[in-house]
Amino acid sequence: MTIFVLILAYLLGSIPTGLWIGQIFYKKNLRDYGSGNTGTTNTFRVLGKKAGIITFTFDFFKGTVATLLPLIFHIHGLSPMLFGLAAVLGHTFPIFADFKGGKAVATSAGAILGFSPAFIFYLALVFFPTLYLGSMISLASVVAACSAIIGVLIFPLIHFILPSYDWLFTIIILGIASLIIIRHKDNIARIREKKENLVPFGLNITGQQPKK
Repeated sequence: MTIFVLILAYLLGSIPTGLWIGQIFYKKNLRDYGSGNTGTTNTFRVLGKKAGIITFTFDFFKGTVATLLPLIFHIHGLSPMLFGLAAVLGHTFPIFADFKGGKAVATSAGAILGFSPAFIFYLALVFFPTLYLGSMISLASVVAACSAIIGVLIFPLIHFILPSYDWLFTIIILGIASLIIIRHKDNIARIREKKENLVPFGLNITGQQPKK
């Protein structure tokens, strides 16, 4: 049963929401537009606000649902984060989309929410101000991933405040955060060159000019 549910979590994560929405409702293949990525950001950019919100919502909650699968199937003895990790890997390397998926940000956040709402709240306090100040989703994602690494290493020092905290959570968060940073390597290069795409709000303290 455990193996079956882990596979189920991976398959859930493998659903390429943005790609399928584009193909079915807009007759567009996201891989042919924008950054070519099938995740939330490129969906917003290519298909619009409605498609982007739907994609983010589904990608986020498929991570949460995957983390809750052990509770649904009464599986004990394994950290729920293992099932969340399976969904993240599914989202990043989806079997339904030639193993070419998104950058794991939304699904990772959803998975963490299902296990530790306090930790995702901490990351939200980093992500949204960074997004507002820098006007770049990629920058906010990378900064949040770096903050996750720092936070997950510091939290054990205050273990008595977070009794549900465990070493496996630390390892998985380190892995997921590293994956997110690696998946954003091209974005990081564009940020350094001041060529990264900007969102149409925020302070944009970097001084980069929006693309026309």
